[in-house]
Amino acid sequence: MRRVVITGIGAITPVGIGKDEFWKNIKDGVNGISEITQFDTTDFKVKIAAEVKGFNPEEYIDKKTAKRQDRFTQFAVSATALAKEDSKIDFSVYEPYRCGVIYGSGIGGLSTLETEHTKLMEKGPNRVSPFFIPMMISNMASGAISMQFGIKGVSYAPVTACSSSTHAIGEAYRAIKHDYIDCAIAGGAEATITPIAVAGFVNMQAMSQTTDINRASIPFDKERSGFVMGEGACTLILEEYENAKKRGAPIYAEIKGYGATSDAYHMTSPDPEGRGAAKAMELAFLESGEPIENLSYINAHGTATPLNDKFETLAIKSAFGEHAYKLMISSTKSMTGHMLGAAGAVEAAACALAITDGIIPPTINYRVPDEELDLDYVPNTARKAEIKGAISNSLGFGGHNASLYIAKI
Repeated sequence: MRRVVITGIGAITPVGIGKDEFWKNIKDGVNGISEITQFDTTDFKVKIAAEVKGFNPEEYIDKKTAKRQDRFTQFAVSATALAKEDSKIDFSVYEPYRCGVIYGSGIGGLSTLETEHTKLMEKGPNRVSPFFIPMMISNMASGAISMQFGIKGVSYAPVTACSSSTHAIGEAYRAIKHDYIDCAIAGGAEATITPIAVAGFVNMQAMSQTTDINRASIPFDKERSGFVMGEGACTLILEEYENAKKRGAPIYAEIKGYGATSDAYHMTSPDPEGRGAAKAMELAFLESGEPIENLSYINAHGTATPLNDKFETLAIKSAFGEHAYKLMISSTKSMTGHMLGAAGAVEAAACALAITDGIIPPTINYRVPDEELDLDYVPNTARKAEIKGAISNSLGFGGHNASLYIAKI
């Protein structure tokens, strides 16, 4: 079995564009949540979200092409351009069919769907854009990346709600490990701060309705009341270890395990005993072959919904027993909001950077402990610590669970 390492990170997030700005602000506990500017929220119960600020797709994509892409695809291609630069990789060093793109999105081009549906209703069918379908479909991020960077190997898009990009990274890891490809562009993108998405999530009572940005996305806090919508993308460059070493690539960390399960329980609620999530973590950890003492950090799914945080805590205890009380656990969604299909990739990047820097990112705005949630959630302030191994969790609607074990190289 071949070893798989992370050699490049590109981030487009509510707390910063580019790996360095993103990571600095995550360590500093910067809150990326603010008032929604992308549409008029007058009639909406939710007024805040974690928007990407200062993003110009034409810095990474030619103008004509960018106009024919939905915002989520623009995020994906731009994050990949940043990851390529960070990795110092020339993809031509690999045989073109031995390099792949596995890139997820939970929802895809929702803003395009809304825009074109409005045209249909107000102006008739002849006014719907001929680019509507390719702009909307969730696989177009993967396709656009392969076209821009000349990647001719496997290319597809996992669509598993909030687990999409963790599944993408896990499947890319397996493809390299088992010698199907040598290099992969993996991650996820989402751009769903739109009227219909916010209305839908509000009406299913999943989102926080507070207007206080410091009490909105508060994972593991007793007063948590729902998630805050985020947007953006994150791309990881994955390579087989010997190839990466040979070309002198920067190596952040090694992916050593991947677990994927299904709750088979409910379309939106997690299993109340956390069995599926626990099994995903167990599978990722067991594949790593590492001793339990090496696992020191979990970047939790941590959405700040009452059920998720309770059941994820139960799952961690179920998976790791007494060792759960020695773990440091944090949710970077307290800063980025919930980036849906992009969340897992952002959080895997946070794990890799935490390992590299020896710094655990905090769960910010944690004030009121919940007596049912009694683990170490690294409240409010980043913490210095040696991290030999970390797990990144993603738990999606439909019962999709995915975990990655990421280790110090």
